[in-house]
Amino acid sequence: MKVRKIYVIFFSLFLFAAFQACGIYSFTGADTGDAETFQVRTFLNNAELVEPGIDRDFTLQLQDLIQNQTNLGLTNEGGDLVYEGEIVQYYIAPMTATSDSRAAQNRLTIAVNVRFTNKLNPDKDFERQFSFYYDYPGEQQLTGSVLETALEEIFEHITQDIFNASLTNW
Repeated sequence: MKVRKIYVIFFSLFLFAAFQACGIYSFTGADTGDAETFQVRTFLNNAELVEPGIDRDFTLQLQDLIQNQTNLGLTNEGGDLVYEGEIVQYYIAPMTATSDSRAAQNRLTIAVNVRFTNKLNPDKDFERQFSFYYDYPGEQQLTGSVLETALEEIFEHITQDIFNASLTNW
C-alpha cells in the first residue's frame, strides 16, 4: 500500500512539473505575445473581375480563423493586431484543352494583398500578397455549388497562410 501511495505521489509531482514547464501552449503554434485584441477591417474587392460578396466572405473567414485558433478578442476599433487589405485578383483561366480546342479544365485564382500591423511589436508588421487557386472541369460553370466550393477552398488556404505569416514562426 505504501509503495502504491509513493507511486501516486511521484506520478502527480511528475505531471505537475511537466505541465508547469510547458506554460501556456497553443497547438496551432500561434504567438500572440501580449496582444489581447485583433481587428479585421473589411477587405475591399479591387479585382478587375468582381464577384459580388467575396470581400465580406473573406473578411468573415479570416475573423473566424483567428478567433478559433487564438484566445484574442475581436474588436471593431483599436485592436492590438490589425489586418487590412484588398482582393486584388479574381482570375479564371483555362488550364488544359481538349483536342477540339475547348477548355478541359479551368482555374480560378484569387490573390489578396494584406497589411498586418502589430501595435505592440512593430517589427512583425508586413505587407504581402497571398494567393491560391481552385481547378474545376471545363464543362462546369463557376456558379452555385462549384463557386461555393472553390471560394471555400481558396479562402481556407489564404487565411491559413495569413495566420501563419502573422502569428507563427513558420
